[in-house]
Amino acid sequence: MAELVVSGAYTALVTPFTADGSAVDWAAYDKLLEHQLDGRISGLVPCGTTGEAPTLSESEHHEVVARTVRIARGRAQVVVGTGSNNTKKTIELSRAAFEAGADAVMVVMPYYNKPSQDGLFNHVKLVAQGVSGSVILYNIPGRSSVDLRVDTLLRILDACPNVIGLKDASGNVLYCQELVSRTGSRCSVLSGDDALTLPMMSVGATGVISVTSNLFPRAVSELVDDALAGRLELARRKQLALYPVHRAMFYEPNPAPIKAALAQKGMMSDAVRPPLVAASAACKQELTAALSAFEAT
Repeated sequence: MAELVVSGAYTALVTPFTADGSAVDWAAYDKLLEHQLDGRISGLVPCGTTGEAPTLSESEHHEVVARTVRIARGRAQVVVGTGSNNTKKTIELSRAAFEAGADAVMVVMPYYNKPSQDGLFNHVKLVAQGVSGSVILYNIPGRSSVDLRVDTLLRILDACPNVIGLKDASGNVLYCQELVSRTGSRCSVLSGDDALTLPMMSVGATGVISVTSNLFPRAVSELVDDALAGRLELARRKQLALYPVHRAMFYEPNPAPIKAALAQKGMMSDAVRPPLVAASAACKQELTAALSAFEAT
């Protein structure tokens, strides 16, 4: 099996719900996927944080993955979020994702349990050895309360050749620099923060897993393409134009703002599932201003 090349703009997909949140709005989800493919997105990432994976039933999770694979049809990579704080469950979800046709799985560092670095190493090793496909790790200390150290990642890369990438949502460009300088081509790094896409790509990241691209896939794709091609001044202008949008997307906990923005465009309801709540009036006002300003550029 050829090693997957992890590069470009990937969308951390929302999961649209009916207005009362009781069911997945499959028609809206299919339209969202086509919107991504029309925008030349490199990869689709269902069932992550933005997709409210903890609130999906097992059958909903499997159907989200199956529909994503079927609609992508080779036009974009499919990287399925399968991580949890239960190693056995993570392995099971990862195997199911590969059986459904996913190109890779994304495994977040276990949250709540607060494992040590040895615990993180063992968790990833068991998952990577328990599947046959490519694994992308996800480091987001602000949500998981644990931080995957670069030394630990190097141990993982030595032990697990199918670990090929990392989504870095540490919010720290210094972490990305140390990562790239010490891992080189052994591990592709994707920005996990839209607002840090270009800063991280300037020191070696190969793309982004984006929230904003749910709404503006072409704009995010073009920014990443420019950065990869070395058109840094053009990429800089696009990054700065998008920055107010990125900021508005995290005015309140993700994915409430992006769902509100998509609802404003008539693409889906703004419903999220508890314990999250829909975007407030103040958030929607912030979004309207940011989107209007960007669309006027």
